Amino acid sequence: MTVATTVTAAPQSVAILGATGSIGVSALDVIARHPRQYRVAGLSAHANIDALRRQCARFQPDLAVMADAAAARRLADELAGAPTRVLGGGDALAELAAAADIVVCGIVGAAGLASTLAAVRAGKKVLIANKEPLVMLGGLILREARNAGATVLPIDSEHNAIFQCVAAAAGPGTGDGGAGPGTGGSAGPGDGGALPGARPAGLARIILTGSGGPFRRLPLGEFRHVTPAQACAHPNWDMGPKVSVDSATMMNKGLELIEACALFAVDESEVDIVVHPQSVVHSLVEFADRSVLAQLGPPDMRVAIAHALGWPQRIASGARRLSLTDCARLDFEPPDHRRFPCIGLARQAARAGGAMPAAMNAANEVAVDAFLRGQLRFDRIAATVESSMARAAAGRDCTLEDALQADAQARRQCRELLRAAPVTVGVADVAVAGAGA
Repeated sequence: MTVATTVTAAPQSVAILGATGSIGVSALDVIARHPRQYRVAGLSAHANIDALRRQCARFQPDLAVMADAAAARRLADELAGAPTRVLGGGDALAELAAAADIVVCGIVGAAGLASTLAAVRAGKKVLIANKEPLVMLGGLILREARNAGATVLPIDSEHNAIFQCVAAAAGPGTGDGGAGPGTGGSAGPGDGGALPGARPAGLARIILTGSGGPFRRLPLGEFRHVTPAQACAHPNWDMGPKVSVDSATMMNKGLELIEACALFAVDESEVDIVVHPQSVVHSLVEFADRSVLAQLGPPDMRVAIAHALGWPQRIASGARRLSLTDCARLDFEPPDHRRFPCIGLARQAARAGGAMPAAMNAANEVAVDAFLRGQLRFDRIAATVESSMARAAAGRDCTLEDALQADAQARRQCRELLRAAPVTVGVADVAVAGAGA
């Protein structure tokens, strides 16, 4: 008599870079819903000891990394006797990225570049939420993905939507099981999948949607009085302070435009941006036959994370079901470039190429930080970024050294501008912002 046996696959291990931020928290929520499929192998944070300690207590990762060395020592003391090993410093992130089957990259800003590269070079399934590494060095990251056989999947909601639309249009035999943006293989004829640096078959135009943030209807004369608390109060999404301010200036759409050019091998002129205040349509793709596919869903990052985590299968995200009747209407309008000049700066950087996107991103990080600290008015963010971009090198190619040099130079220039001509908001406004952010 033959006895049938069932072999249960071991859970896939997941490392989350930036675990205490909004992306990390959302990713952990999705993972917790699928304990037989995934286990948390590693977590990282910058300096939020309390939040990471709680996450370690719940998920029992093998490794925890604090970017701040002093914070790492404190966390190690607090986790004494626990099964989690604690490391500190930026170099430890590379070890963390190599310690799991799946790596979620959620470290905001240029600080996430090195760990994203490490994950790609380790040949992992890499879920990229942070825009900045692909803005700074999208071409290099995707080349490294091909060389290492890494799978790169976007979990920024807009680019995940584009990927889903492209996969849906790929035809029978591909769909969600088709080539993702980074499987390391080669796209076959009619594949339609989006490999890194390879243009999806039949794609004619990408349409990025953005809510317009909290100031879509605010009179232009009021922009000088905007406080950090107001800028961080997004009408639809729950995000960290930096990303929330980028949404309020619509620099996030500019960064996403450059990211889309890298991921899907399109020119800047083939990416449109529309304001869609309901945040239900996350992006659209137009194809050569003029068909347009859109991806819809609730404004919840768990949807994109669950899609990429389970890809090529579908898994539950925990997000609420989308009700079209509750939405009532879906509005679209062109962005007001007087209101949102950062979009134009991003297009300028995308056309220039080379180290210009890295310089723009660095200057924006410094300017947004200055605004959040009460050292720069909201309406001066774009002008400060533009001035700091002036010396960056344009061109076709950009090495890691070029991007890092442009990043450092733009940060210096931006800080010099702020010291020379500080433009501050009121002390009372900053106090309110500290409570609200």
